[in-house]
Amino acid sequence: MASTIFNNAACTVPARKGLDCKNYVALKPTVHSLRFNCGTNSVKVCPKRVLMVRASERHDGPIKKLGLTDAECEAAVVSGNVPEAPPVPPKPAAPAGTPVVPSLPLSRRPRRNRKSPAMRASFQETNISPSNFVYPLFIHEGEEDTPIGAMPGCYRLGWRHGLVEEVAKARDVGVNSVVLFPKVPDALKSPTGDEAYNDNGLVPRTIRLLKDKYPDLVIYTDVALDPYSSDGHDGIVREDGVIMNDETVHQLCKQAVSQARAGADVVSPSDMMDGRVGAIRAALDAEGFQHVSIMSYTAKYASSFYGPFREALDSNPRFGDKKTYQMNPANYREALIEAHEDESEGADILLVKPGLPYLDIIRLLRDKSPLPIAAYQVFSVTLSLNSLPTEPAVMSLSLTL
Repeated sequence: MASTIFNNAACTVPARKGLDCKNYVALKPTVHSLRFNCGTNSVKVCPKRVLMVRASERHDGPIKKLGLTDAECEAAVVSGNVPEAPPVPPKPAAPAGTPVVPSLPLSRRPRRNRKSPAMRASFQETNISPSNFVYPLFIHEGEEDTPIGAMPGCYRLGWRHGLVEEVAKARDVGVNSVVLFPKVPDALKSPTGDEAYNDNGLVPRTIRLLKDKYPDLVIYTDVALDPYSSDGHDGIVREDGVIMNDETVHQLCKQAVSQARAGADVVSPSDMMDGRVGAIRAALDAEGFQHVSIMSYTAKYASSFYGPFREALDSNPRFGDKKTYQMNPANYREALIEAHEDESEGADILLVKPGLPYLDIIRLLRDKSPLPIAAYQVFSVTLSLNSLPTEPAVMSLSLTL
């Protein structure tokens, strides 16, 4: 996913010393000359280049590829010939004599956001640094990185190769949190999205692989049925076109538990079904995953900005739109209702999407809630030089505030 440096006069991030474009990934030639302004500091990006995160050339050893096409990789998975991935690490044992007690019925556990150095850095309130960013990554079953037509410079990454190298490069510049979005083979999609909770599916395999290589990496996952649904909706669709709420939540709970079992640190329900945060919290706790956090898409507004994203996942709705579950862009106070429900049900982080068009909602939630507020920025822009239009770029970032 491309991350473009842009002007921000109010930014307080200090300039990075010794910015060497040769050490950054995928400095694609373009006609832009951009400058990142931070108060009195200014970092000029290499003329005619845009800074984007792409696959790193550095890895621990040779990565063997079989030379299969994307279609051949997907066909192998569909036929049951699933590639190997590292196993789930064994659960740490408690010392002898530890009492066996039922899980406390707590909807909120503040320790979840303090459980590791990387998590603590993500939610530190008094500074902004690369550790505050969450890098969205699109993955697929293929071996090669496939360009996404609607997102110039962005790719579906091969989960065994390009993804690992991409994460390595992101970590090199201080970004140690990623969120995974899968492009699922059509043959595995169904009206009820059962592939979403396959323990050996694309996302669980990817989590296990990344955790095996980078144990301290913070992995967020998307909890929704649209990548797995033959209808392209975030929930189960009744024959009259109604999106079924409670039945969908049942599937989402199984999906979240499967992701947690693979090693996810934060599950992120993006579906906007009513009551899903509380149900997922109860399901995770019942399976012993009290330590797994929930980042709820609290105020996810219906938006045309999601078009390139849906192309990346091949998850466009087969019919209709998502306005019966995503929020009305005209509604401001409704965000408070959603935030109150998610907070009371046990969410650890509240998220607003899209980010930039809803800065007022971010401010509203920041003023009303003590929880960390995340903004998922997805938009299309046309960068220009001397007022001349150039190629469109799509930026997708998550920032915890």
